[in-house]
Amino acid sequence: MSSPNEHAEVAVLGGGPAGYVAAICAAQRGARVVLVEKDRLGGTCLNVGCIPTKTLTTATELLLRAKRGSEFGLSIPQAAADLPAMMAYKQATVNRLVNGVAQLLKARRVTLVRGEARLIKPDTLSVEDDQGKRQEISAGRIILAPGSVAAAPQIEGIGLPGVMTSTGALEIETVPRRLTIIGGGVIGLEFACIYEALGSKVTVLEMTPSILPGAADEPIAKRLQILLRRRGMEIRTGAVVRRIEKAGDTLHVFVDGADGETAVECERVLVATGRWPNTERMGFAELGLRMNGRAIAVDERLATNLPNVWAVGDAIGGWMLAHKAMVDGRVAAENSTNGQRQADYRSVPNVIFTRPEVAGVGLTEAQARAAGTEVKVAQFPFSSNPRARILGESDGLVRLICEAGSGRILGVHLLGPHVTDLIAEGALAVQMGATADDLAWTTHAHPTLPEAMLEAALDFRDAAIHFRSQ
Repeated sequence: MSSPNEHAEVAVLGGGPAGYVAAICAAQRGARVVLVEKDRLGGTCLNVGCIPTKTLTTATELLLRAKRGSEFGLSIPQAAADLPAMMAYKQATVNRLVNGVAQLLKARRVTLVRGEARLIKPDTLSVEDDQGKRQEISAGRIILAPGSVAAAPQIEGIGLPGVMTSTGALEIETVPRRLTIIGGGVIGLEFACIYEALGSKVTVLEMTPSILPGAADEPIAKRLQILLRRRGMEIRTGAVVRRIEKAGDTLHVFVDGADGETAVECERVLVATGRWPNTERMGFAELGLRMNGRAIAVDERLATNLPNVWAVGDAIGGWMLAHKAMVDGRVAAENSTNGQRQADYRSVPNVIFTRPEVAGVGLTEAQARAAGTEVKVAQFPFSSNPRARILGESDGLVRLICEAGSGRILGVHLLGPHVTDLIAEGALAVQMGATADDLAWTTHAHPTLPEAMLEAALDFRDAAIHFRSQ
């Protein structure tokens, strides 16, 4: 059954961070825009990713702080998690933000069409709603933003009861006494810290030699691993999961490692092995859309090989980050409305809400040295920062990767309290080509966490005031 066609100047497939931002920005530039989304607005990030996980991170961090009340001269004798209330808080936060996106689209007069879309021509989307009704949307320009899906590794037993994805891990009805997490990347470690705070004994299995592979400066990742182990978390690297078996109420995860095959016993298993571009069954192959594996191939302006078709966000691979996807949406919106904007990823930060937090932007030390650059690393520990001491969160450090001669900041890498906020200064420094001296002569308020950035910048000249390196 068909319904009348829609006509637009710009049609956007997907209402996640890349898609809804593209729709809003194209509308801001005067285009008549149609946005197609089959599920809830906000995509993975808002519904089952960034927002709900950070809501749980915030709740569990507050729980731990309450339990440490005596360290701050407070008596909080019965701090405990109320799981139904925590889930309600999480969902209410998500709902408010989803509704906010809907209102933003409405305010910009973006037409929202519900349904599953396929690209049937370079200028036409076919959309089928949940009642089986089909319609076509024709547009002079199309932006593809289908997002990503959870990667499904080939592990025997992955479908057993008690084995969950990151989406399932968000719905916490009971806290497992023992939780095994397959994957020591960003998703796995963030959930590890959430469940540990709620009382689970957590084991993390990572197949590469280090946690956070490709997501953090190596010294930062190593330091985080030490801190997590010190808290009692078991982390096994170089661990390849072969299969999962169930025995009564217990799951056995069989792992190949340095000591041969061993089994890890637990009540639940979380599979957190990353995400893949969501590009199957959308008509891309039939139209000859050029691909890079699962990802859509684009040029520096995010244009595909099809005329007047752009692609953005997780679907084009690379960093699968909501804030990077939003930048993509802005770039494609501008270019689809007669602009000439190139995507610039120099200052895309990576933020990881572990405990303590991790953040980085620009080149790692290893990347800078591999490029043949002579570098000097300037550092400062949060243990020497007054605000970190006041907060009782003094683990971690600031690392500035600088060009040895000029002091130009090539990368900024942080481990410590609220570094997911502090990285904004580092991103600006990388984007603007600032030097360590620029940061050192920028007055930072006292007592604040950003003073650690100032002191690290001073360390480039071996002039840190509140710490003496050995």
